[in-house]
Amino acid sequence: MSLDSEDAASAIEARHTEKMRKKQAAQARIVAGKTREKGLLIVHTGKGKGKTSAALGMVVRAIGHGMKVGVVQFVKGAMQTGEARVFAAFPDNVEFKPMGEGFTWDTQDRARDIAAARRAWDEVQRMIADPAYHMVLADEMNIALRYEYLPLDEVLAVLAAKPERKHVIVTGRNAPEALIDAADLVTDMTMVKHPFRAGVKAQAGIEF
Repeated sequence: MSLDSEDAASAIEARHTEKMRKKQAAQARIVAGKTREKGLLIVHTGKGKGKTSAALGMVVRAIGHGMKVGVVQFVKGAMQTGEARVFAAFPDNVEFKPMGEGFTWDTQDRARDIAAARRAWDEVQRMIADPAYHMVLADEMNIALRYEYLPLDEVLAVLAAKPERKHVIVTGRNAPEALIDAADLVTDMTMVKHPFRAGVKAQAGIEF
């Protein structure tokens, strides 16, 4: 490398270092101003894959911090999932309750679906009220809200009155606008491509 090339490389490195130093200082100022702690209401919605997967990732993180988590699944029930096997190894940290009977087009019985949703919602309420739980996941509850299996006003009232430091995660497509407005953190999963559309079936380790 010539002397001119070395000088140019040194100048580029110096500019980069200075730029990163300024970014680091700015980020430190931002972080220093965030001192409040609170339990979050988190919503994962959208047509893309990953809503439950992301929520279960948060459950794993909570386990790593020694927290107790309640997981209630509004759709899955009979299916054997990988997450159920994993969480069974942490009985002191996770209460995992698949309480669904499948999608509404599988049961084809609205009264039965409403009853199943009510049982699952009762469990969610119990876990929210119990101080032993640090986090509660209501998986696919948005489906129950979309089909009006649960009264939205009742759900919003319970979530608004949850203990201040408790995290609650709600997943599923078509989250109601009122729930999105009430939430602290909302992620809309966007589908770009999905193998199902190319004839690939749901696979173990990916979908369940």
